[in-house]
Amino acid sequence: MRRGKTFIICGPSGVGKGTVVARLLASDPTLYFSVSATTRAPRPGEQDGKHYHFLTMEQFEQWIAEDQFLEHAQFVGNRYGTPQLYVDKAMEQGRDVLLDIEIQGAEQVHRKRPDAVRIYVAPPSWAELERRLIGRGTEDMERVRSRLERGKVEFAAAKDFDYFVINDTVDHAVSEIQAIMAAEHCRPDERITLIDQ
Repeated sequence: MRRGKTFIICGPSGVGKGTVVARLLASDPTLYFSVSATTRAPRPGEQDGKHYHFLTMEQFEQWIAEDQFLEHAQFVGNRYGTPQLYVDKAMEQGRDVLLDIEIQGAEQVHRKRPDAVRIYVAPPSWAELERRLIGRGTEDMERVRSRLERGKVEFAAAKDFDYFVINDTVDHAVSEIQAIMAAEHCRPDERITLIDQ
């Protein structure tokens, strides 16, 4: 049986990563979406293991000490991280894993797992990204501008990624990512091993 691969989906806030990932998961039930661990309290309706793995600060620190995270970060006083146990288990079952994480997290994962495939999802233009952020109606203009500036700074890291997908439409972005995933499983090292078995 083939081993699954890890695909990192990264891009600026508002680019539509969540929508693209949801469509990818709906199109292939064998895909595994990595659920993050966090120290923040569950919100109403959130379930442990489904929305997040909810940990105490002491548990989180213990997991760091035991090197159980592929990446971790602190945001607004809470810790977030990607537990490697669940990623490894899914890959051993032959399932491809999707990680929807920030640039800094992607860099951490790449240092630990150079074979993880990094896909940068970009907007068709900065004007379109601004339109999408405003259209969400969840933040004031100052916050929108802050997200755009941060996105432009992070954009510089996109040249180091393995693939670059422009999310002009969700269908187009999804089909390109599916093509990338299929191509990654056609690499000689994986295919030759299958024949040898």
